[in-house]
Amino acid sequence: MRTDSGGTAPRGSGGQAPPEPRGHDLRHHGDAEVRDDGSALVDLAVNVRAGTPPDWLREHIAGSLGGLAAYPDGRAARAAVAARHGLPVERVLLTAGAAEAFVLLARTPSVRRPVVVHPQFTEPEAALRDAGHRVEQVLLRPEEGFRLDPSAVPEDADLVVIGNPTNPTSVLHPAGLITALARPGRTLVVDEAFMDAVPGEREALAGRTDVPGLVVLRSLTKTWGLAGLRIGYVLAAPGTIAELERGQPLWPVSTPALVAAEACMGPRALAEQARAAERVAADRAHLVAGLAEFASDGVRVAGPAEGPFVLVGLPGAAAVRARLRGLGFAVRRGDTFPGLDDTWLRLAVRDRATVNRFLQALDQSLTLTGG
Repeated sequence: MRTDSGGTAPRGSGGQAPPEPRGHDLRHHGDAEVRDDGSALVDLAVNVRAGTPPDWLREHIAGSLGGLAAYPDGRAARAAVAARHGLPVERVLLTAGAAEAFVLLARTPSVRRPVVVHPQFTEPEAALRDAGHRVEQVLLRPEEGFRLDPSAVPEDADLVVIGNPTNPTSVLHPAGLITALARPGRTLVVDEAFMDAVPGEREALAGRTDVPGLVVLRSLTKTWGLAGLRIGYVLAAPGTIAELERGQPLWPVSTPALVAAEACMGPRALAEQARAAERVAADRAHLVAGLAEFASDGVRVAGPAEGPFVLVGLPGAAAVRARLRGLGFAVRRGDTFPGLDDTWLRLAVRDRATVNRFLQALDQSLTLTGG
């Protein structure tokens, strides 16, 4: 594990915005694999659960369209999120996806020394850099299982960002290790966008009020298939919520998104979410077992994987990815994540039938690449 720094002086101190880290495109995301000429491919690149949103959720959203003439009123959705996590509404902020929350946090005037724990979702660092910050990276090592060592984070970091379970490594860090990062005067941002895909949401910090400086981000994109609707939320101390809310424009979340958020907090939705998490775990185990058959070809799975995706290392990954596209499958390249290179691919977990077809395509791709 090591800490790297990049960029120049932050805006406000006479410098220019730091350049992007060399070799990593922080704005590349999985959807790029399935746009345009990739739209007909089987999608293992985007970590949104297949077959979503469910019909009942579509109906809820469609039912909200008659009220589009009125300005959005987020009170009911905010109260539903608060109740789901056992919190007062003053600790909840609704956002246009978790991505908006990263931008709001990056623009907080008090941030002086931000640190991002990588490999992880790159948007937090991109938002910080866009806001003019010099960002330090703590890089978790594959030979250590991409596990967190809290002592690797600089003691005087006043903003620390980590994902749990982490995209793209699929590592689920123990809650105790993450809370060990808390310090007086530090904002500890935990991206739990995929936590609802973990059975029982074990290691979750959402709902905790005893960790100083804790900010938890959640998204409804992944489990419910609402990437196009843009809905997420922040859980934090009331003062932090108020500060972030001041950075939002008026009516930042649309009425259909608010209706979806409220519906996804209800008993029916939570029961379906729990069943989906169990299915994802079973399908992931099937995928990992299938990938293990290619160990002699140099295929290795980072693990143990706990999210709805797996990180796979293999020689010639870029060539294999191209071969897979030719065989009808889109997978996520890994080299845009700090801490990874072009020997890594990320695979979204899909149903067994899809996984079996993918494994056959992978077998062909490895044979062609090796030849």
